[in-house]
Amino acid sequence: MPPYRHLFFDLDKTIYDFDASSRLTFEEIHEHFHLAQRGIPDLDLLIGKYTHINLKLWELYRNGGIQKELLNISRFDLALKEFGIHDWNMAAAIASYYVSESPLKNTLFPGVETTLTYLKTKYSLYIITNGFEEVQHKKLNINNLRPYFDDVITSEEAGCKKPDPAIFRYALQRTRAREEESLMIGDDLTVDIQGAREAGIDQVFVNYGRINHSEAVTFEVDSFTGLCGIL
Repeated sequence: MPPYRHLFFDLDKTIYDFDASSRLTFEEIHEHFHLAQRGIPDLDLLIGKYTHINLKLWELYRNGGIQKELLNISRFDLALKEFGIHDWNMAAAIASYYVSESPLKNTLFPGVETTLTYLKTKYSLYIITNGFEEVQHKKLNINNLRPYFDDVITSEEAGCKKPDPAIFRYALQRTRAREEESLMIGDDLTVDIQGAREAGIDQVFVNYGRINHSEAVTFEVDSFTGLCGIL
């Protein structure tokens, strides 16, 4: 195994269980904004519509096609419109609530803290994230994760987003790490794995869903604690 010294982690859906956090927040939103009375009794249907729209808008955001402020409100506005609710002000209020409250949820994947404690004794640890800067730092602080990481690199600071190899090169330069001594750990085959590979960095695909794929990855695990078996 190469002599890795620097581990770079994705945050959402790798360390932080974004889907669990999002669902808890949607449950609060459904009640707080009386959405059942507005014609949305089925929370799962709302989440399904929102998720589909959100993924499309995030792809647009990664490609520079939409600003984060518009993305944040539009994803809720378009989801509400699926149920015949045309209310931009309500969408904006929901968006504000979501961004404020979802990072406050303690929804780490099993074994994250014990694994990071172990890895911290052997490597320098960093975060590379496309998520909104203020939201990601809140997640790290609320979940007491910040002490594990020597630095947090956000796409807003870097001026580019994963999978653009430029953000990985920016991270290497900022942390004074060399490609051959670095490892990127993430859950997304395109955003994390392909992007890191194109920057010359080895990768670990955290395949929680045990999906079948043909992507060439350096390592693969199906749990966060699985990292201890390869590092």
